[in-house]
Amino acid sequence: MRIYYTLILVFSLLCFNSFAQYREDELGEGLMCRTIDMEDDYEGKVVCTLIKREATEKSDKALLYVHGFNDYFFQTEMADRFNSEGYNFYAIDLRKYGRSLLPNQKRCNARSIEEYFADLDSAVNIIKREGNNSIILMGHSTGGLTTSLYCHTKGNDCPVDALILNSPFFKFNMGDLLNDYVIPIVATIAPIIPTIDIPQGASTAYAESLLKSYHGEWEFDTNKKLMLSPDVTTDWISAIYKAQKIVWRGLDIKIPVLAMYSDRSVNGDEWNEEFMHSDAVLNVCDIAKYSQTLGNNVQRAKIVGGIHDLLCSYPEVRERAYRYIFSFLIRN
Repeated sequence: MRIYYTLILVFSLLCFNSFAQYREDELGEGLMCRTIDMEDDYEGKVVCTLIKREATEKSDKALLYVHGFNDYFFQTEMADRFNSEGYNFYAIDLRKYGRSLLPNQKRCNARSIEEYFADLDSAVNIIKREGNNSIILMGHSTGGLTTSLYCHTKGNDCPVDALILNSPFFKFNMGDLLNDYVIPIVATIAPIIPTIDIPQGASTAYAESLLKSYHGEWEFDTNKKLMLSPDVTTDWISAIYKAQKIVWRGLDIKIPVLAMYSDRSVNGDEWNEEFMHSDAVLNVCDIAKYSQTLGNNVQRAKIVGGIHDLLCSYPEVRERAYRYIFSFLIRN
């Protein structure tokens, strides 16, 4: 009997310890977050941040959302939608992004896409320990590139059950000259001069299409998601380019994949109404092309009128995207 009570006490302490690591998230609305200490890297201390909100009814299935470049989790509506469909909702701010950016770090910096795999492993392990037997992974933009390579690398041991891609970053949208010559040259010289800063342009048009104070309907911390994309390094260009080349050769993702993208792209530095109906970051033809060779079970969905982050489009557009998502999950 003493052993029985001892086991109950140990279990209770473990459960309390797990809960105690969470705190109320900055977004409120029932969201909690916890900081995960990771192994130090070339810039020193590293953390990532896991955000969660459990479904109203007890559930053993979860969704983990991974943001894109110059981004972090701020879309509480996403948590609402997945909670309402019976999923425990989780999101991660990867190392050097959003809630996880530390004073010793360069914003968004990476030398290899694989650096983020440890963050995803940590998040998935926690989600499983919290009683979730089925996990769906969803990645936006660079998060879509990262999650695609993550699932490909894991092969038959992939720890998640399906992958959803929201405008994955499978190719730079820089024009033929820069794509075919300049970016490969930068990737080649990166080991010699890894930390040269490269500007991302001077346009705030995409941010204006999102922010409620301009033309959009969203509010977010512009210290975490900058109006103007931050400079990147030669190392970052090299890391993305190398990851993209793996995608171009074709992946072998063993789990079902849903790849979503807009029906058109828009270019230019000055905001206009077209920015509210088009992908202002990537060439949607590239996404459509490379999404075909991710694995043997890939569904593609063209979201008419979608912006780069499809789930931040006009309400009727993102509703169509959610219908695709939940229909895909029911079938898989």
